[in-house]
Amino acid sequence: MKNKVVTFGEIMLRLSTEAFGRFLQAGRFEVTYGGGEANVAVSLANYGLESYFVTKLPIHELGQSALNHLRQFGVHTEYILRGGDRLGIYFLEPGVSQRPSKVIYDRANSAISLMMPSEINWEEIFDDKDWFHFTGITPALGENASESLLSAVKTAKKKGLVVSCDLNFRKKMWTEHKAQSTMIPLMEYVDVCIANEEDAEKSLGMKPEKSSIEDARLDELGYFELMSEMKRRFSFSTVAITLRESYSASRNGWSAVMLDEKDCLKAQRSKRYEIQIVDRVGGGDSFAGGLIYGLMKMENTKDALEFAVAASCLKQTIPGDFNHFSIDEVEKLAKGYSSGRVER
Repeated sequence: MKNKVVTFGEIMLRLSTEAFGRFLQAGRFEVTYGGGEANVAVSLANYGLESYFVTKLPIHELGQSALNHLRQFGVHTEYILRGGDRLGIYFLEPGVSQRPSKVIYDRANSAISLMMPSEINWEEIFDDKDWFHFTGITPALGENASESLLSAVKTAKKKGLVVSCDLNFRKKMWTEHKAQSTMIPLMEYVDVCIANEEDAEKSLGMKPEKSSIEDARLDELGYFELMSEMKRRFSFSTVAITLRESYSASRNGWSAVMLDEKDCLKAQRSKRYEIQIVDRVGGGDSFAGGLIYGLMKMENTKDALEFAVAASCLKQTIPGDFNHFSIDEVEKLAKGYSSGRVER
């Protein structure tokens, strides 16, 4: 039975302002941990899969705290390397109403960014594993991480793993030109590609027509055509795009479209949720985790899409990077139990 997933990336210390305050108002910060691939690893462990996270953490107490945080939620940590001096940090100012959220990174020279590719034995890590997931954030950390990732995807494909990628473009980490020159060659090894409304344009140079994320106008047909072109160009087995209609920082429309080789020979769109946002950070990662779980465990890929959208909808109603909802809770929402009535 397929249930072993490996993710590779950076987990960071997250420092958030309290009560939707601004950085300039902050007298203290709320502490937790998070990062794209770590968030996916926690989601998958939460759903009962054997979830392995690969990274490098400093030996000091902050590195140990990050490691303990992953273990707390059932993530396997035996492939995490120890060494280096810095744990990456990101500061979050949560947005509300018409004020957007803001992120400030302090992650230069973190342990994973300085890790040498020769430190990781991907052959050993991928033995008896079924799936490998990464995001576009990891190669943006620098040449060492990018080389390590290239070695990972080549080894994963050689050993028969399914490889998924969430494009996750971060303009504060690299330019569109650098992103495309790095990400496009990696797509040769990817089976399942996940993106949001603008990732395909920034990371792959491919753009949907007639859509505007600024005024919450999303043209469904344009995204269907974009997925078909992505699938044709890169031979993906599955392409999924999350669609966020940003009316304000507090109110978003949320859905996704998917095209795959099994059940969605014609592109399909999920049901749409209107979310009162508590914390949108990690929303895309919870979608990726839900989709990976669904594609591994569900017979119908449309059900996998609905599970992923429902999981990410629920995650955005709680603070922190991680998804803390059970399979049963996600499936209830996916089946239409969305009134929010008190459960007694």
